[in-house]
Formats: sequence, structure tokens, C-alpha cells
Amino acid sequence: MQEKTSKHAGAARKVSVLGAGAWGTAVAMALAQRHDVLLWGRNAAALQAMAAARENSYLPGYAFPERLQVAADFDAALAHVIEPGSLLIAACPVAGLRPLLQSLKGRQIPNIVWLCKGFEYDTGLLPHQIVREVLGDAVAGGALSGPSFAQEVAKGLPCALTIASESAGLRACVVDTAHGGNMRVYSSDDLVGVEVGGAVKNVLAIATGAADGLGLGLNARAALITRGLAEITRLGVALGGKNETFMGLTGMGDLILTCTGDLSRNRRVGLGLAQGKPLDVIVQELGHVAEGVPCAKAVRDLAARLGVEMPITNAVAGVLFDGDQPQAMVARLLSRDPRGE
Repeated sequence: MQEKTSKHAGAARKVSVLGAGAWGTAVAMALAQRHDVLLWGRNAAALQAMAAARENSYLPGYAFPERLQVAADFDAALAHVIEPGSLLIAACPVAGLRPLLQSLKGRQIPNIVWLCKGFEYDTGLLPHQIVREVLGDAVAGGALSGPSFAQEVAKGLPCALTIASESAGLRACVVDTAHGGNMRVYSSDDLVGVEVGGAVKNVLAIATGAADGLGLGLNARAALITRGLAEITRLGVALGGKNETFMGLTGMGDLILTCTGDLSRNRRVGLGLAQGKPLDVIVQELGHVAEGVPCAKAVRDLAARLGVEMPITNAVAGVLFDGDQPQAMVARLLSRDPRGE
């Protein structure tokens, strides 16, 4: 469901972004073109260096806008968005979402939007389920997701995202805040579908990277992306998502970008596996979180419980956790019995 938006950006708001990694910083930079944005991080020394250099070392060469400030004071970050209409954005990985939410429990916050994509590793919960478990239903929440690389957003290149929430008011607030300039923001009430698409595409990007690393060609890449989309849709619908969501930005769009873009961390994991590198070496070389790695196990377990067939995901999990070789993964997929599409 898409909200109607004006052609012009909304009035200036106050925004706090909790998490100063590459993606959180890129979003903060984009919003600071029109709003007063405070970027918070746990590492006080790193924040001090950012404030002095007016850039994040994760995104070298991209200067902070004038209206972007950084702070290591958590209370100050929350006080910045105490006014009605302000926006609080959680920009941590899935693994850090629950601890961050625990820090917010009992505090006065107007709303919360999260950027993370994946399933919680030990519980298999989606981000909105974690938020509801920790904060309850009193706080409006939503997922901001879609095909987007941090470097391109920081550079100011065009991108399109989707805000998914059960709250029409929050959707309108996010669209009014973020839509404008080179950023388009659509809205959806299918929170489950949007989150599933953002999570599972990372697993499939590992498969595509491995196939490309093995030199299997563009035909194989297209087949993996297409059949991967079918896997995402099967799981998402089984969890209550809407079929049409997976044909949009947070399904097909994010899948295509992550599987084909050279900036994709998860694709680079697959390329490394094809080169015979150990997983721990690949992750260390990345220097960033590759959510598809832990997500592969969570998705495999969830699909097994639900009885959802996900052969590509299972094959990726086999390489990551069961000692299978990438060549064996491909052979297993190719040896599957023929069936109707």
C-alpha cells in the first residue's frame, strides 16, 4: 500500500540515528541535507575522530553535511528527538538490536525505525518481533529497507526505499522526512514481507557470488536469482507476507542489487568461498558484518520447521556450516529432479 506524497520534501525535523556504521552514517548524511540529524555511536573515540574529520572512516571521502552532528552521549541522542514529529532510527545489525532496545526500555521515545535486515540468530525472530517483545505495542515502529549500498547513498546517488509499518502515522512521518532529492520512499503495511525479503536475499547473494566465483556464467546467475526469489516468496508467504511485496523494491529489487553489485558484502563472501578461503578469513577481510552468514542457518532452521522448500538456502548453509564445498553445492542443485516452475 503506497502513501500519497507531495512533490516536495516535508518540513525540517529532528532525527537521531543510533549506530554509526556505514549504513547508519549514510542514512544520517542523506537526511541531514534537510533535517537536523544527530548520529550516535558506542565508540566515543571513533565519534570524536568523526567529529574532527567530518567524515566516517567506513565512508572515506564523503564529507558530513553541515546539519549532521555526532555524539557519544546516549541521553543526548534521545533528547534530540523528544519533540512530536521527530524520528528515531536504529542502525545496528540484527545482533545488536535487542541490546539497543533494552537501553530504550522505559524511556520516552516517539517512535522507532530500524535499518537492520535478518533474523535474530538464537531466536529466529524478525526485527519487528524483537521490537514488540522488548518495547511492546505502545511505540510505533517500522522497517526502512530496499536496494541500497551505503557508499552510493553517502555520495548522493539516487535510491528508492520502502518504509513498512502497521502504523499509517509512522509511514507518513518517514515518507515526509526521507522522501525528496535523490531519495524516493514508498510505503507498505506488509512488515513481514518487507523484512523477509531483506533478510533472505543476503543468503542468496552468497550463492550467486559462489557461482560467479566458480565461473558458471551469467545464465547460472540469472537462474539463481530467479529461483532465489521463489524461495523468498515461499517463506515470506508462509510467515504471513503478501505475495506482491516480493515483486517490489524489498524483494526483487534488493535481491538483484545484492546478488550482482560488487559492493555487496554477502556476494563477496560467496566469491571468497569459491576461491577456497576459510569463512573466518573471508569475514575478517570484509571488516564489516555480512548478515547472510548467520542468517543462512536461521532461515534453514525456520524453513524446516515450517515445511518450506528452500534448496538454495540449504545448499548455502551446507557450505557455511556443514563443510560442503561450493562445487558440491552447485552439483546438488543441478541434480535436483525436474519439476514445474
